[in-house]
Amino acid sequence: MKDKKLEKVDKEKEFGKNDENKLSTNTLDNTDGQGQKRQDIRDTDESTAIGINASITNTKATKGKRRKIASLVLAITPLIILAGMIYFLSSPFGQNLINTGVPLPEVTIEKVEFHENQVVAFIRNTGPEQVTISQADINDRIQSAAIEPSQVLPRLSEAKVIIPFFWNTAEPYEVGITTSDGTRFSKVIDAAAPAPVPNINQFSVFAMLGVFVGVIPVLIGLAWYPFMRKITRNQYNFFLSLTAGLLVFLGIDAFLESNEIAANNLAATFNGQLLIPVIIIATFLGLFYLSEYFGKRAESKLSFEYEKEETEQNDTRRLNAQNNFQESSVNPLSKTRVSSSSLTNPLSNDMIGLAQKEEEKNRVEKKEEEEEKLTRLIDKRELIKPLTLSLMVAIGIGLHNFGEGLAIGAAVLLGEIALSTFLIIGFTIHNTTEGLAIVAPLAKTGKLMIRRLIAMGLIAGIPTILGTWIGGFVYSPLASIIFLSIGAGAIFQVVYALAVWMSKSLRESSKTNKAESVDLGEITGRSGTRLLGSQGKSPTAAIIAGFIAGLLIMYITGLLV
Repeated sequence: MKDKKLEKVDKEKEFGKNDENKLSTNTLDNTDGQGQKRQDIRDTDESTAIGINASITNTKATKGKRRKIASLVLAITPLIILAGMIYFLSSPFGQNLINTGVPLPEVTIEKVEFHENQVVAFIRNTGPEQVTISQADINDRIQSAAIEPSQVLPRLSEAKVIIPFFWNTAEPYEVGITTSDGTRFSKVIDAAAPAPVPNINQFSVFAMLGVFVGVIPVLIGLAWYPFMRKITRNQYNFFLSLTAGLLVFLGIDAFLESNEIAANNLAATFNGQLLIPVIIIATFLGLFYLSEYFGKRAESKLSFEYEKEETEQNDTRRLNAQNNFQESSVNPLSKTRVSSSSLTNPLSNDMIGLAQKEEEKNRVEKKEEEEEKLTRLIDKRELIKPLTLSLMVAIGIGLHNFGEGLAIGAAVLLGEIALSTFLIIGFTIHNTTEGLAIVAPLAKTGKLMIRRLIAMGLIAGIPTILGTWIGGFVYSPLASIIFLSIGAGAIFQVVYALAVWMSKSLRESSKTNKAESVDLGEITGRSGTRLLGSQGKSPTAAIIAGFIAGLLIMYITGLLV
């Protein structure tokens, strides 16, 4: 019985343990399930957050695209309306609506060339409608003529009218063109002259003309450079303002010459007189930006080179210091012996003193080298501005001389001037002063730069040769106006840069004069002497006199041309 009771107790204990195990396993399963559910919830939340962020990003991108499309539509809408209006006005209904009168024809005779036994007139339709050329005449006598490429000229198209005619040199002629509606247009030639033929002989003639008129006078003007280097500060200010006066006269001359070409040889439909100031202003602003850009670029290049040299020197010093440290660490005992023996040996003390003096000498030399490099850097920076200014003067004069060469070649082509010794001498004297304008900014740099001066002289003079070639063989009044206007804008920009340079120089000289006058007043103790010293060095009179002298020189030499 007892055994049965014990078996029952053991079985109950086992069943209890099994129940506990089941409960514990159920509890663990529940906790694992809850953790898994929490992890699933977290993953769901993260995926939801990512989805929300992605949707927000897509929404922003969509809004950005919509805004771009909307802005593009707003930008194109006026153009679409304008195109529709132009289409309506060009349609037959629009033409019938607005054409209440008869448009007048307009034909411009741009140039007339005299070849062997024939006269060639270059014409352009500058009216609002298409025209038909019916006949040509010379001195009111109808002549047979060939019109190339066609008698019918659309708006702004050009043609060549070839008239067989026996003409005489130096006689005046009036060439006339009549349209199909009976309207006549004419051009008067004061003196007939054979048109230059493009060949080696004529090329060499125009090249020699450009050399005598443009290159040689500028190079002669550069010969004033040695004299300019020895002048005083007031005399330097005088010649700088003289340069400004020369350039202002050249700029005004180019403006008036281009205006004359626009009035006499260019059709009114091109608005040549309005085009001139537009090109002058655009050239002025463009060259102003380029001069500032290249000046800053040169200064940054110098600074970079100076910093590079400094880093190389610092690296060299660091390597030397490391080598010295390694040598000293190799034999430390010998150094300690020397140092201990130096207490008792007077010779070793002398050696230490010599070493210290040598070290001090090296420090002084290094400091002098650094100061010398710094002064070289400052000298280069101070040289950049006058060198850039002289280069801009040369470029401006070169552009002006290119336009002047175009005018000279065209005048020879059209028979308006005859080449003579007096004319060449007049141009040579007139253009010699241009070389003075190039060397004036470099007078106080303290460095002789013969090669650069010759290069700038060629930059200023050689465009004259190119201008005579183009103007003599392929004359175009529109091209002449454009290049003369570019030359005027370049010259006015150089005058502005020269004025800025002069004002800076005057401020520096005024500071120097004030400092000298203060020192003089402290020495003498009299304020009256100080005032007299400062007033005696005023450069205003020299500047005004130089500017007026520059204008007068160009005017007087211009009378010889």
